[in-house]
Amino acid sequence: MNTTILRKSVLGIAGLAFAGGVFAGPVNEAHAAAVVDAKAVAVVQADKPSVDKGKLIPHGVQGKQSRIDLGDEQTKNVKAIIAATKKSGMDERAAVVAIATALQESKLENLGHLGERNDHDSQGLFQQRPSSGWGTVEQITDPEYSTMAFLKGLKQVDGWKDMPLTEAAQTVQVSAYPFHYAQWEQQAADLVAEHWNS
Repeated sequence: MNTTILRKSVLGIAGLAFAGGVFAGPVNEAHAAAVVDAKAVAVVQADKPSVDKGKLIPHGVQGKQSRIDLGDEQTKNVKAIIAATKKSGMDERAAVVAIATALQESKLENLGHLGERNDHDSQGLFQQRPSSGWGTVEQITDPEYSTMAFLKGLKQVDGWKDMPLTEAAQTVQVSAYPFHYAQWEQQAADLVAEHWNS
């Protein structure tokens, strides 16, 4: 074989390898960094205890489910409900019932008095009424207080854990629309699964 042809072939292959290294190098480094990041996330998630999804919806959902997109304030209220649930010594299922109730009552917005659109003197996340003994306006528009008040009522319902969500919520809330709570169960469970350990 001609030495000149051999040298050109070797240089061509070396150049291709070098070019491949130059062009593929950063991509490979980026890929390697992404793999490391993914592994780090997996380790963090593995350290984080998962929520027992069977506890969230033990009876299955009832009827057609509704869902809304949440803004920052609504997400903050979800976290406040979860924190108050933990503080009260209750479990994830209680948080699901509370969040589904607040989704129905206020769409997780801490509502003040709505004037002519107000349902009597109902206010806050759970639309609790000062005139019905839920607390002062300042108290029932405080997410922690209103959640604790709701959960105190829920604790007094015999067998609430064995009831469908809408029945447990209705026993506390005494709503004119008792079956409307059921439509929020899946979204409430999803929110508890997402935020319980965050």
